[in-house]
Amino acid sequence: MTGKTEYRALAQKVIAVAFACVSAGDWAAYIDAVPGEHHALEWQEVAKSGCKLPQNIAEALFPEFAKQFRWRD
Repeated sequence: MTGKTEYRALAQKVIAVAFACVSAGDWAAYIDAVPGEHHALEWQEVAKSGCKLPQNIAEALFPEFAKQFRWRD
C-alpha cells in the first residue's frame, strides 16, 4: 500500500498529520499533542494514534490532499 504523508506543527506541542492511501485514492488527517522536541519523528505517533480531524478542518490544513484524494469516512 503506497501512501503520501505530510505533517504540520500547529504549535510547539501539537501536530496534525495527513495520510493518503494512493492505491485507494482516499485520505484523512489526525491531530495530537507531542513532546515538541523532534517534530520530524513525533508526527509518526500522531499518524498512528491521533484523533481524526473533522473534514473541514483537515481540508483547511491540507488543501492539496483535498484536491487530489477523496475524504476517508
